[in-house]
Formats: sequence, structure tokens, C-alpha cells
Amino acid sequence: MKDSETPSPIGSARVASATLTVIAIVGTAWLLVELTRFFLLIFAAVVLASVFGAIAGWLCRRTGMKRPLALALSVIGIVALFAGVFTLFGSQLGKEMATIRESIPDALADVEAFLDRYGWGERVRSLAQVGGADLSDLLSQAGGYALAAGSGLADFVLVLVGAIFLASDPATYRRGLLLLIPRKAEPTAAQALDDAGHGLRGWMIGQGVSSLVVAALTWAGLAMLGVPAAGGLGLIAGLLDVIPMIGPIIAGIPAVLLAFTVSPATALWTLILFLIIQQIQGNFLQPMIQKQAVDVPPAVLLFAVVAAGLLFGFLGVLLAAPLTVVVFVLVQRLYVKTLLGKDIKVAGRD
Repeated sequence: MKDSETPSPIGSARVASATLTVIAIVGTAWLLVELTRFFLLIFAAVVLASVFGAIAGWLCRRTGMKRPLALALSVIGIVALFAGVFTLFGSQLGKEMATIRESIPDALADVEAFLDRYGWGERVRSLAQVGGADLSDLLSQAGGYALAAGSGLADFVLVLVGAIFLASDPATYRRGLLLLIPRKAEPTAAQALDDAGHGLRGWMIGQGVSSLVVAALTWAGLAMLGVPAAGGLGLIAGLLDVIPMIGPIIAGIPAVLLAFTVSPATALWTLILFLIIQQIQGNFLQPMIQKQAVDVPPAVLLFAVVAAGLLFGFLGVLLAAPLTVVVFVLVQRLYVKTLLGKDIKVAGRD
């Protein structure tokens, strides 16, 4: 054999190295996809740790107590708060949820009769028949999400314990993360972490106030209109307010249906009530959240929620807003500010 036909050792080494690199990249990508839910749980723990840390910091400033004691009180307080709410109001809310389930069929019948009275029934039924398959798919997915949420007790315990560890010594985890960053980029990475933490804490404060206000307004408004299960519907509206743009629409559907069991006029006033609350949420509460956290454009939040639901399911929808806030802040700091050199406002800072 001629020397020109003999394979070069250097060429073979390069081929082997390129092959191993491709395999490593593909394997890493596959591992990241498989561990998506795991990373979401870690992020949920970070969000909850931020809540614990914010409360503990407030207690330290107000009372001068040591951080470990303040952190323990914050954890006990939040767990006791949720336990107390479910204990004190669980039975009443259960009755109201039962009322919602029992009243929906009658409400649908009333809606159908109302549409038939004005000659719209057949047309609406045709549209409903065309979209029946899509609606069934949507409901089946929603049922799957609800089942996943209901069976997530182990995930909740994991997130709670992880959040306690993260909140107890955040400097250790921050220092460990920065050790993975090249030395030249470490100051920028540290600033990005500070911005993300500031924006996340601000979003939680604003969102908590927004949810309470929406729940109270919905509860009071529906009670004044005489809509059944006003408390349960108010709770649903407050919880779904965490989901930007889409949550209030989902919360309004059962309320309007139940209002039809009273009268069509009540249903109309219920629709107007939700439109008013939506305007308050969009023009007052949402800007307050953005001022506390970061000014994320509404369209970005909307598409982020849809994308998170398609990619990650129910857990992705719940975490879409804080995850969008964090990603938005990191893009501002790392790309717009550092790489492009443009002046920006990050994480609600002046």
C-alpha cells in the first residue's frame, strides 16, 4: 500500500474527536429535555425560597432577630397560613365547588334556551359541533393537568424542603454557581443574579397583592349580583390571576354560566363585572407588578404562557410568569447591557 493511502493518525484523531463531541452534545441535549420537569421543580424551589427570604429579611429589619429564627418563623407562618385557610374554609369552599358542579348543566340549558329564544341556537350548536373535537382534546388535557397537580404532593414536599435549604444559606449556592463562570465574566454574572433576584421578589410582592384584590373584588361583586358560589368563584379568580392574560378569561367562564341560572341579565352583569375587574387588573395592578419587578411587554407574557403550557404542561403554566421575568432580566443584563453596551433599566431599578 502506498503512503498516500495510509490513514493519517492526526486525521483519525480529529474524526474521533468530532464524533465524541457530537455524541456529547446530543447526549447533553437529550438529558436536558428528559430533566425538564426536574429543572422546573428547582426553579419552583428558588421562587419559594425567595418568598421565605423576603419575609425573613423583613422580620430581621423590623425586629432585629437573627436570620435563622426569622427564616424558621417565615416557613412556619406560610405553612400555617395555608393549613389554616384549608382547615377553616375548606368545607365551605367544598360546598361551593359542589354547587358549581351541580349548577353548570342547568346553566348550559338556560344558555341554550336563551339562544333559541332569539334564533341563535341552531347556529351556535353547529359551531359547537364543529369545534367539539378540539374542545374534547382541550378538556382531556386540562383533566390531565388537574390530575398531575392533584398527585404532586411528593413534588410539593421536594420543592418545600429544597426552598428551605436554599433560603437558609443562599450565599453558598450563589458562590458555587459563580465558581462555574469564567473569572472575567464573574462580576457580570453576579450582577445578573442580583437583578434576577430583585425582579423575582418584586414580581411576587406585586402578584400577591394583585391576586388578593382580584379575589376580593370578584367575591364581593358576584355576591352583590346573587351569583351562586361567589366565594368559590372569587378564590378561582384569585388563583388564576397568577396566569397572565389567560387566567381571568378562564375564571370568568364558570361565573357567567352560573349567572345564567339566575337570569340572562345577571349573566350580562357578571360579564361586565369581569370586564371591569380585568381593566383594573390590566391598568392598575399589572403596572404595579411591573414597577416592582420588570416591565415585561404584555405580548411577551401572553406567548410565554402559551409556550410554557405546550412545552411543560400545567407546571409550566404556573411558573410561566416568574420564569419570563427572570429570563427577561437576564437577557437585558447579559445581552443588551453587556454585549450591546446599551443603557437599560433592569429589575425595576432606577
